[in-house]
Amino acid sequence: MKQVMLYCRAGFEKECAGEIQDRANKLEVYGFPRVAKNTGYVLFECYQAGDAEKLIKKVDFQSLIFARQMFAVAVEFTDLPREDRISPILNELADLERFPMCGDLRIETPDTNEAKELLKFCRKFTVPMRQALRGKGVLMNKEHSKKPVLHLCFVAPGHCFIGYSLRNNSSQFFMGIPRLKFPADAPSRSTLKLEEAFHVFIPRAEWDERLSSGMWAVDLGACPGGWTYQLVKRSMFVHSVDNGLMAQSLMDTGQVKHHQEDGFKFEPIRKNVTWLVCDMIEKPSRVAQLMGEWIISGWAKEAIFNLKLPMKGRYDEVLQDIENLKQFFIDNNVKFKLQAKHLYHDREEITVHVQCLSNISPH
Repeated sequence: MKQVMLYCRAGFEKECAGEIQDRANKLEVYGFPRVAKNTGYVLFECYQAGDAEKLIKKVDFQSLIFARQMFAVAVEFTDLPREDRISPILNELADLERFPMCGDLRIETPDTNEAKELLKFCRKFTVPMRQALRGKGVLMNKEHSKKPVLHLCFVAPGHCFIGYSLRNNSSQFFMGIPRLKFPADAPSRSTLKLEEAFHVFIPRAEWDERLSSGMWAVDLGACPGGWTYQLVKRSMFVHSVDNGLMAQSLMDTGQVKHHQEDGFKFEPIRKNVTWLVCDMIEKPSRVAQLMGEWIISGWAKEAIFNLKLPMKGRYDEVLQDIENLKQFFIDNNVKFKLQAKHLYHDREEITVHVQCLSNISPH
């Protein structure tokens, strides 16, 4: 296989392409990205057969910022007949060498308004396609959580890419998007940004330990309280810092202390904070520096924050801010884990998660 398909937010194809090009070069996998603006996906074309499989194994998907999903493309159909789409797909897959037995099937589209009109068809097509694939021995008779996932991505009627992703190096979500419902009692839709970040960055098996009740958290730039809401919902106590007004419903819980202060000047009185979250509209380099200072001071153990992207040079800005933050931790002998993603609920920003792995006494 010579192609890798990556989903991304429409309008961010250039950033996604730049990222996979950099990773491929480091692995000495040579090729080029095929990019069309506002399509919601990138195709990386390898020069050598078999390099697509190498990329989906060797490129750490969790470390990709702009990609929502990544899979190796085995075949492309540009004009599947309306009267029988299944037979050509079965015949092609049966003739492929080295295509793995898959444990699940996802029939998807890129996340664009045009492509999403195909989702109704994709849902109807999934059941008969699944049955046919199982009959041909391409798909296991029962879903298997450790086997590769078979992807059929329709970018237009009759036009689809077929391939597979590896379970341990891809998104677990359909179309690479966690399906979240906006809580009716949340004060703003920004609450979904933090909820999605928890789903993407914190393994579900660790929620009870790392997102447990009784913890203290700080929300910088909190008003009206969309991110504070997520913390309160998990029975945490929150210092919400913002010169604006907090939603009264959150204040009525008794779990929120509102500090009408500048988030860049606030310092917690008691240094028992586990979580620091921040969605301030400020220069990304300044926010990243502030988050780093909280971590190396031992004021918080984990942080989730947004970095607002400039209109131009978005990829370069992101790389520079993250590399500077990593170097700041290294210079201060702080062990850390850092992840960054352009989440579904993000727009002109990326979300970063930092976990401090060093035992730092607050000072």
